[in-house]
Amino acid sequence: MNVDVVVVGGGAMGSAAAWQLARGGTSVVLLEQFEEGHKIGASHGATRNFNTAYAEADYLELLAESRKLWDELAEETGTQLLDLVGLANHGNVAKLRTVREAHQERGIESYFLSAAEAGERWQGMAFRGDVLFVPGSGRVRAAEALIALRKAAEARGARFEYSTPVRAIRVLGADAVLVVTDQAEYTARRVVVTAGAWAGKVLDGLATLPPLVVTQEQPAHFTPLDGSLDWPSFNHNPDPDDPRDDYWYSPVYGMLTPGEGIKAGWHGVGPVTDPDARTFEPEPRQLEALVRYAREWLPGVDPATAVPISCTYTTTPTEDFVLDGFGPLVVGAGFSGHGFKFTPAIGRVLADIADGGVAAPRFAAVR
Repeated sequence: MNVDVVVVGGGAMGSAAAWQLARGGTSVVLLEQFEEGHKIGASHGATRNFNTAYAEADYLELLAESRKLWDELAEETGTQLLDLVGLANHGNVAKLRTVREAHQERGIESYFLSAAEAGERWQGMAFRGDVLFVPGSGRVRAAEALIALRKAAEARGARFEYSTPVRAIRVLGADAVLVVTDQAEYTARRVVVTAGAWAGKVLDGLATLPPLVVTQEQPAHFTPLDGSLDWPSFNHNPDPDDPRDDYWYSPVYGMLTPGEGIKAGWHGVGPVTDPDARTFEPEPRQLEALVRYAREWLPGVDPATAVPISCTYTTTPTEDFVLDGFGPLVVGAGFSGHGFKFTPAIGRVLADIADGGVAAPRFAAVR
């Protein structure tokens, strides 16, 4: 079967790539090894932070494009995808000042509040120092976004095939790749691989990538004590000079997930895992520390109500994404921990690479 582009991996990034390719008139088939809506990878779950608290130009440019494309996808599918409840950032004030300077240079609205002002405004949270608030941030309706991306892509002719593992990828020439599944073989001009934790297994040496470390992450939902409280999304960096934070593993992120509670989690410190051999059981010490965090920093929740979530992170050593081409192969990888908000712009970048373009040097596989 001949097609312009095969996308391997049907999570957020692969779905966005299929949408953008189809938007450009390219014939595209997306192949996903698991069933639609599965909970085995990194894209499942109801919410993600839409966090614009970056200082790096490359990321701020992608964020600006992502906001525009989220709005276009919402209009195209009649689906609300962003809840701009704002983002409260606290803990490492020096870093936040750098973010604020970058925002001022680009005209992004953000401002500082004192700990007392923030505590009065968001009574479910505790603060020690100044808080950088970004009103134009909030959360992405992640589960609805996946549905909307498929709907928009299929409306433009893309075909999504779930429960269809890829058994082999064979490069036949500069503009020809064979993709083998149990049901069919596809010959394509380009293959876009967005396989998340399975990227290394799917590529099997066909591309030179930085180390991709797969971990099992274990955030949790906590029940709010008062349903009337206002909850922004939040990021909290530990203070390395404060001994009271000696139990911290990493930055903490969180947001209200309507109907499920307040989501909070450590950033990228779960145990290394094989995505095909996960236990799905939370690591007890990290869960205990997360409950302690909720007790100390989230007075608006009941810490005893923690409901752990299991997901995978796939990250590079720098936590920068990989967006690069290798002959007729295009690879998108290493998005975990801070990638979901960028989804539609990542899809555009991958589609551009498939059409002969290049991503920013920051996202090259080999620098």
